[in-house]
Amino acid sequence: MNGHLRVLSIYEGFFSGGARMLHSDVLSGLHGRRGQQHSVLSIHAEVRRESTFQPMREDACYRRLVADGLDVLSLERTADDQSPFAEAEIALAARLARQADIVLTLKEQPLRLVNRAGLRDRPVIACLHRSDPENQGSALDELLAAAGSGQLAAAVCCAESTRDAYAGAGIPEQLLHVIPNGVDLRRFKPNRRARAAVRAAAGIPAEAEVVVFAARYDEMKNVPLFLAAAREFIARRPEGHVLMCGAGMSTANPGLLRDLAAVGLGAADVSDVALAGAGRAGRRGAPRPNTARVHLLGVRPDPESVFAAADVVALTSAFGEAAPLCLIEGMLCGAVPVATDVGDCAAIVAGHGLITPPEASGVVEGWLEALEAGPHFRLAVSRNRYRFGRARMIGAYGTLIRRTHRRSHTVLPSAEIARPAPVPALAIAPALPAPAGAAVSASAVP
Repeated sequence: MNGHLRVLSIYEGFFSGGARMLHSDVLSGLHGRRGQQHSVLSIHAEVRRESTFQPMREDACYRRLVADGLDVLSLERTADDQSPFAEAEIALAARLARQADIVLTLKEQPLRLVNRAGLRDRPVIACLHRSDPENQGSALDELLAAAGSGQLAAAVCCAESTRDAYAGAGIPEQLLHVIPNGVDLRRFKPNRRARAAVRAAAGIPAEAEVVVFAARYDEMKNVPLFLAAAREFIARRPEGHVLMCGAGMSTANPGLLRDLAAVGLGAADVSDVALAGAGRAGRRGAPRPNTARVHLLGVRPDPESVFAAADVVALTSAFGEAAPLCLIEGMLCGAVPVATDVGDCAAIVAGHGLITPPEASGVVEGWLEALEAGPHFRLAVSRNRYRFGRARMIGAYGTLIRRTHRRSHTVLPSAEIARPAPVPALAIAPALPAPAGAAVSASAVP
């Protein structure tokens, strides 16, 4: 790929979440195309979030990037290591960045490493995916510092609400570029086979009304509100069922157990179902006996199958959302989106679903209305589905990367000339050669 524009993305880590899925989708779509060559540096090799331990090498996004030929590198930090960066880590990051022409950061958190690496000769693009910069702790300070020093050349905002929020927080408006989220239309679509398989595996009758909640267990998602609505929903609809998937959506999470108990959902109401692989070819048949009405699925590698099994995709977030992928993916799979009015949710569901007030009875009324008007909303989505495709999004990212590189005032040398003398490898990672597309420790890169 000689002559390609070399782009290094820096992740805090690999773990379940929409922003990582979307950014990885962009990299896979651009790598080896549009004159670009992409690679990734992950600060952590494992992450513990939402009561879920998530090793990088078991993550679906990681595996996809490696399969698509990207070099995926790591500083090999452990899950709970939040210590200041060591000199060797900073030197490694600086070396990798200087072998690239431009650096992307997934959200603003990795800027704590970039700012310490002193990369004044490499433009940086931060990819922002929330609408609450004030709730990002020191990450906002790092973003402001990068903008003030001139290090930050641009920032991608996945929603209008993101641009407005970060402009209000002090990021110069000329740096903020809105690129709406998009998804793979070939993957996210109605699928009757997957619908039947997921329902059968969970013990849900084919004719039951199903609401899905796809989110990680986090305060912003307002899980207590969703559960209060779920309790009222199954009381009002005796044949209704609820699916919950995402990091922390299992009985291994003590916080979720407390939330369930608080709304009166006990062990008889809840099933913790391991559905790994459900929804794929051949998994059909009659539902197995199951009296539970709330089904906890945990992290799923096939969210498209879970969405296809549902009639409504719900979001009850209280803050922080920008352009939630679950609403887009869910409605493209045939579930009607019903959300609280946070971020760009209202613009996403306009004409395709409903916005509800942030209280349980109002949320349930929204679900019931969506169930009644399902055919109308699904017809509207079928007419507009290409609006939510990823092709335009990937193209816009590629264009912004090229333009940002051209506008950089620094003439960047080639990788062969720029490569500095080797830095001693970190003791925690082996220094081994790696073929193209392999996943290795960053310290193994010459």
